[in-house]
Amino acid sequence: MLGYLAALWGITGISLLLGSAIYRLSSIGWQTFTYELEWYHWLAMAVSIAFMGFAEGYRGFQKAWAPRVAARILYLSQNASPLRVFLAPLFCMGFFSIVRKRMIVTYCLTLGIVGMVLLVHQLEQPWRGIIDLGVVTGLVWGVTSLFLFTLQAFFGQSFEHSPEMP
Repeated sequence: MLGYLAALWGITGISLLLGSAIYRLSSIGWQTFTYELEWYHWLAMAVSIAFMGFAEGYRGFQKAWAPRVAARILYLSQNASPLRVFLAPLFCMGFFSIVRKRMIVTYCLTLGIVGMVLLVHQLEQPWRGIIDLGVVTGLVWGVTSLFLFTLQAFFGQSFEHSPEMP
């Protein structure tokens, strides 16, 4: 029972984190439409949404991150410990108790994302909103992928993705 509570806390915590980003960035993105946009703004918006949907949503989340996180959520449900229960969202995202290479990638990627957030935050509208709309597209794709892979992990016939435990 504790394992399933930990798994629920893991997916809930991740969903709250990503959902918060979606909510905040969506409001900034929608502000873009209060500006008089030129053709190049519309082109940049289309490119941003398409690129981030593909690169972040499909390649990053759907093909790599979501299956691994779902595998770790499943693993956690069967292998709960006090630390893993308490820090379930961080465990599921791979910040600890994961193979060394993946942990390094996770921390470097997190630092890179923080750096990009700080840079994009400096942009003026409508450019910031244009980029944020692309990011929101990728994040929504990611949350959706995570839920679908987690359902597959718990209720599917088989789940072949690795939790990458050390």
